Amino acid sequence: MLLNIPELLSADTVRTLRESLAHARWSDGRDSAGSQARQVKNNQQLAHDDAIALQVRQAVLAAMERSTLLLTAALPKRVFTPRVNRYSGTANQYGPHVDNAIRTLAQPGPQLGQRVRTDISCTVFLSDPDRYEGGELCITDTFGEQRIKLPAGDAVIYPGTSVHQVLPVTRGERLACFFWIESLVRSDEQRRLLFDMDMALLSLRTQHGESPQTTALTSTYHNLLRLWADT
Repeated sequence: MLLNIPELLSADTVRTLRESLAHARWSDGRDSAGSQARQVKNNQQLAHDDAIALQVRQAVLAAMERSTLLLTAALPKRVFTPRVNRYSGTANQYGPHVDNAIRTLAQPGPQLGQRVRTDISCTVFLSDPDRYEGGELCITDTFGEQRIKLPAGDAVIYPGTSVHQVLPVTRGERLACFFWIESLVRSDEQRRLLFDMDMALLSLRTQHGESPQTTALTSTYHNLLRLWADT
């Protein structure tokens, strides 16, 4: 499932983060790439323990916890440490690749070394589209090819199994935060069914209020989640 999450970050939050990122110290993005991805990756990233990266990470994770839409669609079990990247100048693209199926958490603390299955990929845009040319996130999957370039603060989630790339940035600077989610429900098809049912229930309640029918459907939703979820 590919889904846009509008205004995950507020305009004020984006403005604050960009002010900090103006003073960031970037490193070669290939340092975190696997053997296949290194051949096509040409961007910059902030280190895991960078203070500005931590600021962005905290803002994004807090926003995720407030986003009913993202939580409903992704059903998170674990989240890989959000990272921050930059495309500009000669470090301006990331060719077609598939993300590693398993990532290992690197931040200090009790979760250090814990493995995360990358069921869902997420990109949070931090640059306004009119501030750079190119830089579309191009995702190819069973839904065809989609080119994504969203307003600053918006996010997109898509299957971690998808072949994707970031097209060359030919002018300006593209800043983004990216991370992966291990879902309680491993199957993308099952997550989509649960999401569609939850959205339909929300619409029914908005139009008609609570009823025996919505209660019955809610029971079905939670019984399916109980059947499919891996906690």
